[in-house]
Amino acid sequence: MGEVLQEGIYIYCIIEESQYQSFGTGAVGDRGDEVHTLCFNDIAAVVSNSPIKRYPVSRENLLPHERVIEEVMKEYTVLPVRFATITESEDKVKKILEREYDKFKDLLDKIKGKKELGVKAVFSAKGEPASGGKKDIYDHILEKYEDIKKLKTALVSKASQATYNQSVEIGKMVEAALEKEKESCKQDILNTLMPLAQKNKINDTYGERMIINAAFLVNEENEAAFDKAVDELDARYGDRVKFKYVGTLPPFNFVNLIIELGKY
Repeated sequence: MGEVLQEGIYIYCIIEESQYQSFGTGAVGDRGDEVHTLCFNDIAAVVSNSPIKRYPVSRENLLPHERVIEEVMKEYTVLPVRFATITESEDKVKKILEREYDKFKDLLDKIKGKKELGVKAVFSAKGEPASGGKKDIYDHILEKYEDIKKLKTALVSKASQATYNQSVEIGKMVEAALEKEKESCKQDILNTLMPLAQKNKINDTYGERMIINAAFLVNEENEAAFDKAVDELDARYGDRVKFKYVGTLPPFNFVNLIIELGKY
């Protein structure tokens, strides 16, 4: 028989609520546990029962954690709590809410009426639907950077004598030009969007074509203007850049409460 694990309480997020509320049975752990509130005064932790164990950081576990928070966010301002925060009892959760009441209320006030909006921009590849099969960024570089174009033409015309060193030199020049193009586009995107946001966070990019991977914290009254600005950027760059715009996300990039359980 497997080890019998002690039961605990999994914390998803903090909200303003003074009454018991239920959010269904989509809890982490796939046992059908009910997601509900535990309240202290006018704030509450959104929780579910869970074994006290270490949940691996996997898609299987992260998705229900995020889905619960997204579901709660349909009705409430949320302070997301770090993945796999599990206490031993409901009393411990209430003690945390009591001890951190002022901090949680202050954070809820600061995040209220704001949304996280995500923007990614990637140079299109030739033949992709977004590029319409037209020139991609490397064609653009060859047209724009005369020194690279000349070297490339010379290399092609004497292919039989082309040296490895010449090929490497062209590769480095193209790489430097690509970084220059990415930085120019990135700054243009940030200069356009940052004035419409309260905060922004630049996350790591992946793949050589990605220009920017950013999150913006935007006041609800500025959301329409932000939407319009993203549309204008999309039109400005046309086939050359693909934009992925994701709206109304939980503010994971701006609030991720780390509750040090040993303190309570």
